[in-house]
Amino acid sequence: MKPELQVALDFLNLDRAIKVAEESVAGGVDWIEVGTPLIKSEGLDAVREIKKRFPKHKIVADMKVMDTGRYEVESAAKAGADIVVLLGVADDSTITDAVQAARNYGCELMVDLMNVEDMEKRAREVESMGVDYICVHVGVDQQMRGMDPISELKKISRSVKIPLAIAGGINSETAPIAVGSGASIIIVGGAISKAEDAKKATEIIKKAIEKGRPIKTELYKKYADPLKILKRVSTANISDAMHRSGHMEGIRAVSVTGERVAGRAVTVRTCPGDWAKTVEAIDVAEKGDIIVIDSGGTGKAVWGELASWSCKRKGISAVVIDGTTRDLEDIRKMGFPVFAREVKPTAGEPKGFGEINVPIKCGSVPVKPGDYIVGDLDGVVVIPKEKAVEIANRALDVFEKENRIRREIKKGSTLSRVLEIKKWERRG
Repeated sequence: MKPELQVALDFLNLDRAIKVAEESVAGGVDWIEVGTPLIKSEGLDAVREIKKRFPKHKIVADMKVMDTGRYEVESAAKAGADIVVLLGVADDSTITDAVQAARNYGCELMVDLMNVEDMEKRAREVESMGVDYICVHVGVDQQMRGMDPISELKKISRSVKIPLAIAGGINSETAPIAVGSGASIIIVGGAISKAEDAKKATEIIKKAIEKGRPIKTELYKKYADPLKILKRVSTANISDAMHRSGHMEGIRAVSVTGERVAGRAVTVRTCPGDWAKTVEAIDVAEKGDIIVIDSGGTGKAVWGELASWSCKRKGISAVVIDGTTRDLEDIRKMGFPVFAREVKPTAGEPKGFGEINVPIKCGSVPVKPGDYIVGDLDGVVVIPKEKAVEIANRALDVFEKENRIRREIKKGSTLSRVLEIKKWERRG
């Protein structure tokens, strides 16, 4: 079969989903998926409404069926679904019962292999049960850790004969690669649904598929290097990605250039006013690092102009001080980013107490050597190094989703209306 482009409408709000569906259809999308979050939020009425509005398009109900296959397939088919999605981890009896129901009600079945341990083996098994399509899928949470579905797709395409779908972070760069690796249905979520202009985004992806050549994009992709993301997203995006946490209490930007800073932590523990270890850390730090200082209180200054010049010469990105700095006018003139709790004119003495590159606390947040630090006008956040790839990708997801929301507001809506705040206020 020729490659089909499927848009995944993974919204909680039906009105927002319909707007993206309209734009993507105008851009040339072939199939429309009523995503799992939308079905959970709006029920099968979402399938009914999408089918009513787009009767000429195949409608996919991403039910993620795990049990009672017959009843769930029957209900989705009656609501207007042309294709119903089951999970490959479901019991064989669930899938075979669903196959019979699909034949009775005139719809097709797609099995999603997300979280299946041996995808190739399971693909052969469900094909023998009579399903119509198999989806090689890496879930959103798995994508955040850097997983991608294309390597599995290549293996499965050699093992089965029924059409294969692919889902999981697909964009204009990866869509043609997926087709070349054996996919017939290209399922795209965020690269369309988060785009400010879903019509244009769809057109670009369609063009990439038709031409068989990747089209470069900076958004809607996952990165293995956190710093490629962290220099683009805000501390607010990162805090949201960390469930509204990670920020240093009381630490503010006292000297910033207006640019966001991001780097790996070189930590210092010292005493109020003792600036020996703080300046020795400059010799330890490498280009791009951020020096993070726990000065044990807010006495005399442990940082100033000359230390800042030393950092600027070495290419150190910034300094963050849970304590006191001085020489603010000169530091601002040189354009070196300093984040601190207090500013005072009086410096302490270099007594030499303290340690470099040990676990510390800064702004009441634990910081380990090598953790990722991001600072901007809102403050400073800390990302544990062991979770940096995941958190950075989640922050980019927040950033991308806000782009779409911002456009909807600019077109005449408000934040509360776009997000249906009243509907989603907590009950009880």
